[in-house]
Amino acid sequence: MSDRAPIRILVVDDHQLIRVGISTLILSESDMKVVGEASNGLEAIGKYRECHPDVTLMDLQMPEMSGFDATVAIRNEFPDARIIVLTTYTGDVQAQRAMKAGAQAYLLKNLLHKELLQTIRVVYAGRKAMAVEVAAQVAEHTGEEGLTPKEIDVLRLIAAGNANKQIAAQLSVTEETVKSRVKNILDKLGANDRTHAVTIGLKRGIIDLS
Repeated sequence: MSDRAPIRILVVDDHQLIRVGISTLILSESDMKVVGEASNGLEAIGKYRECHPDVTLMDLQMPEMSGFDATVAIRNEFPDARIIVLTTYTGDVQAQRAMKAGAQAYLLKNLLHKELLQTIRVVYAGRKAMAVEVAAQVAEHTGEEGLTPKEIDVLRLIAAGNANKQIAAQLSVTEETVKSRVKNILDKLGANDRTHAVTIGLKRGIIDLS
């Protein structure tokens, strides 16, 4: 590569094996280096302030503070921050949420060996990137009416195994209101039943089990 300073990278993931694997990949590249690591979102914010990396690799599902919240916090404080989200989830809703939070790229962990290094260079150059299968899902659902926050609350409670009566009590609404929201959920997601709706919700990243 050229004599330019290497791309400085912060690696954020709650699994040490992932962090070691990423660091090992980067170690062999002359144009980039790891300048810091963090195991949760709160640590990530502190490390960002300390290291001022060029590119941050951000896991989404972490204890203490999620990658979503950390991305929002970092971008609010450092608007020019370049963040690549690393995830195992292909869901279109989660991908759009990550990009809306301020991430420049959305990369699946099973593609790290193939695409990580090039994605780092692309994002460092100021461009955006998204895994092909995730982009296909986003395109497939573009223009569809999304679930409202209240409908998402109902879907989460369905996923947790609650019946309509229990959901009504927890949300302080009538059982009829819950039934109406369940019908809307099934219609919007094209689901056959409640279980199918939960499966779709998990796959698309509308809800998660954490």
